[in-house]
Amino acid sequence: MEIVGRKKRNMAAWLLGVNNLKIQPFKLPPLGPHDARIRMKAVGICGSDVHYLKEMKLADFIVKEPMVIGHECAGIIEEVGAEVKHLVPGDRVAIEPGISCWRCNLCKEGRYNLCTDMKFFATPPVHGSLANQIVHPADLCFKLPDNVSLEEGAMCEPLSVGVHACRRANIGPETNVLVMGAGPIGLVTLLAARAFGSPRISDCGCR
Repeated sequence: MEIVGRKKRNMAAWLLGVNNLKIQPFKLPPLGPHDARIRMKAVGICGSDVHYLKEMKLADFIVKEPMVIGHECAGIIEEVGAEVKHLVPGDRVAIEPGISCWRCNLCKEGRYNLCTDMKFFATPPVHGSLANQIVHPADLCFKLPDNVSLEEGAMCEPLSVGVHACRRANIGPETNVLVMGAGPIGLVTLLAARAFGSPRISDCGCR
């Protein structure tokens, strides 16, 4: 962490090129009335981060200019905007990394995860959350119970993938499950299927 005058300079992990990751200053946007400034305490490393690091691309998403990585995250509220009522400094929060437009029909139907104008952490050209601090919409910051650690809070985002898969597949006490792959997402899907009551869960182990 660098010191500039009396202020600490916000730093982040910037992806500059293939296998080229550097800690550099990261200027935060102004805090809006519905925003929160969060001090990051835990950030997971997703497979997408690894793809960007090794290849500078993932499917149709290409890193064309320096980008801050990271999207699985949790932290502590440092400051909130004037209109934020449900959070106060010191709250521990898990952060939803996708900012939808909130205006299209999909968003209005509650299916905002399908918004075609989604701005998702660490998806080019949107910067991610592997930084000392970030500014994010307060509505996308969720308080963590006292018995959930910040590290566990950062895993809420990948866990949500497994929960969503089990809901889509109607997993229950009479459902046998085969998980194709034993990576992090495969493992959290396995745990979610067990929590949904599946009596038999198999893993082919393929990657």
